[in-house]
Amino acid sequence: MVDTIKNTRIYTTWGTKTAKPIQPKTAANIITKAKRPLLVVGSAVLDEEILDRAVSIAKIGVPVAATGHSIKGFVDKGVYARYINVHSLGGYLGDHSWPGLDGKGQYDTIIVLAHKKYYINQVLSGLKNFTNLITISIDKNYLQNATMSFGNLSHESHLEALDELIENLITGKQWRI
Repeated sequence: MVDTIKNTRIYTTWGTKTAKPIQPKTAANIITKAKRPLLVVGSAVLDEEILDRAVSIAKIGVPVAATGHSIKGFVDKGVYARYINVHSLGGYLGDHSWPGLDGKGQYDTIIVLAHKKYYINQVLSGLKNFTNLITISIDKNYLQNATMSFGNLSHESHLEALDELIENLITGKQWRI
């Protein structure tokens, strides 16, 4: 088991609440219980090892919002991925009348992966302060504005944590059915 909660050092803060450190198994349990989860990926997902894991999460049944130029990684992968600007998405997620990327309604759990920390933290700050959404960072950087976040991880530890998350998502999905 990868310890994803040990290094949560932050260099700047935004507000009085910071993300709770989370282990992959706990993150998987929350995602499995979500009614409408959404995986929001940034351009760092184009790293082939990270992309493989993002595709695995999507194939489990989590729709993907591809931000930046990350959409090109999902072409011909057989997953539901839609392009959207991350800052626009942050605004839409706070709008209760927004039908979602698939037209099926509002999301309740937002999972972020492979973003530039300084971009996604601003979006998460808005979601933290103006919505009731659960936000989970499964990125290699601790994101203090998420509801819950992995700690700061090395590339190898991050891949192990994602593998553990995926394994638990698969197990949780089988249990839920």
